[in-house]
Amino acid sequence: MSDRGRAGLTRQTMIDAALRLLDEVGLEGLTVRALATKLGVQSPALYWHIRTKQELLDGMADAIVQSAGMGPPRQGETWQEWLARRARAYRAALLAHRDGARIVAGASALGPDTVRMFEAELAAMTGCGFTPVLAIRTISTLTHYITGFVLQEQATRPAARPIEEPVPTLAAALREGGSPLSEDAFEHGLHAIITGTAAALA
Repeated sequence: MSDRGRAGLTRQTMIDAALRLLDEVGLEGLTVRALATKLGVQSPALYWHIRTKQELLDGMADAIVQSAGMGPPRQGETWQEWLARRARAYRAALLAHRDGARIVAGASALGPDTVRMFEAELAAMTGCGFTPVLAIRTISTLTHYITGFVLQEQATRPAARPIEEPVPTLAAALREGGSPLSEDAFEHGLHAIITGTAAALA
């Protein structure tokens, strides 16, 4: 690779290209060789900026998390409103990329900028009366719920087989409530977590 070509390649351009490639081919098709081809370089050139594929995946996860918009509550925003807004934005960020939830769930570490913003969020929660432990457990619970929910949303499933046994309660639940992965279902879980957190805080 020429010096000129290497100078045009940065860690951020690699991560941006990897996210575009992810949308095209999915996590299984995301390889260092495929990324190098997309960038028009030889594979070894990528290792000047990112040492391993896991480091690349961590950078992609970081970019997805940050795209949700991190930070403390806005002026006049209650912690409940803030958590709901952040949760919806985080889900949208995961859904914005093919296999986005798998990328974030498999991350081994967060970048320093993300950690600093996370610290600011936790500090703001302690200012709302949370203990540090309750703050981090609340964020972790929400994160695990949303990531798991989106993992289900993005999963590829074979066609469902018809249920032969009589299941009138299940049939009524699906008829009246719709899919367990619907928008209403997500909001129900989000409301349950926030309401439970309010009770714990009280």
